[in-house]
Amino acid sequence: MTKAIAIVGPTAVGKTALSIQLAHDLNGEVISGDSMQIYRHLDIGTAKITPAEMDGIPHHLIDIRDLNQRFSAAEFQKLANEQIDQITARHHLPMVVGGTGFYLQTLTENLALGADHFDEQSQRIRDYWHQMADQKGPEAVWKQLYQKDPQAAKQIPVGNLRRVIRALEVIEKTGQLFSQQTQTKSDNEFLLIGLTTERSVLYERINQRVDLMIKEGLLDEARWLYEQGGENYQSGKGIGYRELFPYFKGETTLADAIAKIKQDSRHYAKRQLTWFRNKMNVQWYDLVSGRNTTNEIEADVKEWLKN
Repeated sequence: MTKAIAIVGPTAVGKTALSIQLAHDLNGEVISGDSMQIYRHLDIGTAKITPAEMDGIPHHLIDIRDLNQRFSAAEFQKLANEQIDQITARHHLPMVVGGTGFYLQTLTENLALGADHFDEQSQRIRDYWHQMADQKGPEAVWKQLYQKDPQAAKQIPVGNLRRVIRALEVIEKTGQLFSQQTQTKSDNEFLLIGLTTERSVLYERINQRVDLMIKEGLLDEARWLYEQGGENYQSGKGIGYRELFPYFKGETTLADAIAKIKQDSRHYAKRQLTWFRNKMNVQWYDLVSGRNTTNEIEADVKEWLKN
């Protein structure tokens, strides 16, 4: 069975620095697990690693889509598995770093994501449910899922309209309940390393990260995305971009937009921590406070690789 590690956790806890050190010491290559870093030209708002920060370590699944292209968890699962196979064939260690809780769960647990083929039927189904959400609210769509597949509805928050619609699409296209999609165990074995720190410290680091992004030019990057029609694209839904669009339209102040980015980032970090703790088997470390060290994590990884 192929072995791979995943480094997870909220923004601003040191995942990038840890991944580079481990990759150097353990002959690793990095696979990005982030649903926004796939987009070309979106660098600052996605906290995309720079060539200098890569320090010679190969990185994969970064800059692989244009702004107007969609990307799904099923596509991530397929591409990440291909990268794991290729990296392993080179006798290197696959390292999935950062990213979206659901994406990582689809990979590590080999979740079945049927009806991935996107066609006119998919578009018709999605348009129908999006129209209902616009007219009656997301809860009305979630209630439709609850009627068709209560087990799936209980697993998907009312506010996650995209996944609710995805489940309804799968049910209609396959004729099977979303919660009963067939699932086989992954051919890969994962060690999940989680980085976190005390909540107030984490939130302060997130606020500082947003301030740094503004200084680095996030405003210009977001304005460019807005001018490309970003409001209508999946790429424009990301935190750090969507909050600035109302400012460009004159509907809010820059200060309020920046405050909203910080708030949304903190809320997202909290949701991610909850996801990783409740749904995935993660070993947690705190590098920020000094409670743990990178050498300690590296020793644990080496022990796991040996056994």
